[in-house]
Amino acid sequence: MPALKKTALTVAAASLLPLLAVAPASATTHDGKPAAVRKQPNPPAAMSTVGGKILGRPGTQVQPGTGAPALPTALSARSWIVADAENGDVLASHNAHWRLPPASTLKMLFADTLLPKLPKTDIHTVTYEDLEGVGPGSSSVGVKEGLNYSVHDLWLGVFLRSGNDAVHVLSAMNGGIDKTVQEMQAHAEELQALDTQVVSPDGYDASGQVSSAYDLTLIARSGLQKKDFREYAATVDAEFPGKLSGDKRESFEIANTNRLLTGESGVTPYPGVAGVKNGYTSQAGYTFTGVAERNGKVLLVTVMNPDSTESQAVYRETARLFDWGFAAAGKVTPVGELVAPRSTTPVGAGPDKHSSQTKRAKAAAEEESSGVGTALAIAGGVLVLLAGGVFVVNRRWPRRRA
Repeated sequence: MPALKKTALTVAAASLLPLLAVAPASATTHDGKPAAVRKQPNPPAAMSTVGGKILGRPGTQVQPGTGAPALPTALSARSWIVADAENGDVLASHNAHWRLPPASTLKMLFADTLLPKLPKTDIHTVTYEDLEGVGPGSSSVGVKEGLNYSVHDLWLGVFLRSGNDAVHVLSAMNGGIDKTVQEMQAHAEELQALDTQVVSPDGYDASGQVSSAYDLTLIARSGLQKKDFREYAATVDAEFPGKLSGDKRESFEIANTNRLLTGESGVTPYPGVAGVKNGYTSQAGYTFTGVAERNGKVLLVTVMNPDSTESQAVYRETARLFDWGFAAAGKVTPVGELVAPRSTTPVGAGPDKHSSQTKRAKAAAEEESSGVGTALAIAGGVLVLLAGGVFVVNRRWPRRRA
């Protein structure tokens, strides 16, 4: 069970809470004026129960205790989730397992799958075939045929500019698109991200390609255990190799498209934010998974397809959910959990069970250092380590690989 103190009153109240199938509240713009909200399609009547039965219910799920703040009223996303990155508690959710197009948030799975496989110092000369199949209108970083790029450069293109061209080149280095898709699907299944169906490694709209707020949060949590993943996701800007000019290689600046990180487009940077990934396609709408730290508490929030016409709604709704989550931590009964990967789940335990009984997890809990992550924040546009920013993604898991 989560390490939260629950009073008898809280438990009793939680058991009497009705199913909350809440329609999206009227959103407001950043200046407080009403924003129009489009009519949402109905979620499935029943969804996956990975992480707990409550998470399989449609609508908003929250079990408030004494002193818990009310959820924000200005939420219009078709699906969202607020989770504790440290212990895996899901503090609240809305259609958590609704299978929806993920857009470029799927690149988190791409990175979590391939980062350990491709040394970042490797150099690759891009061919015409590498860039075949990049969808029309795709986001790109500006990779050019015939030029050399390091794996490090390409990952910057993936994380900062959401470059589908960089994804395709990295996939080619991994043995091709088909092989990469198969490996991503296998990794999703290992993480128990069972709502996820991978068709294209870059998240470009493709028939049958779906994920969920729950799965994207699981994937982000896994990725954040990798040092390179954390650093790329939290990078604000970087120099990217450009064209050759005589014997000299030019470069140009690229900036992260995560508005909560950079503060672009009128969005206020969120204090303590450290990534993770945003996305947009015509089918998916706007999607975003973010991680932020406050006073030693690290939260993950995923928001999928806000229906509000509020400017930059996906970031503003994420910020509201972060604010709520930090205020609600310890004052709500979790509605579920972020499950551990299958390889750390004991035989006979289903996905709704905690995995604290495994020998590997016990050994990890006895480690002197958690060694699984450092929360990064932006201060004055410069990456800095937060004081006390080391956080445990899941104390029940083995220590991450070096």
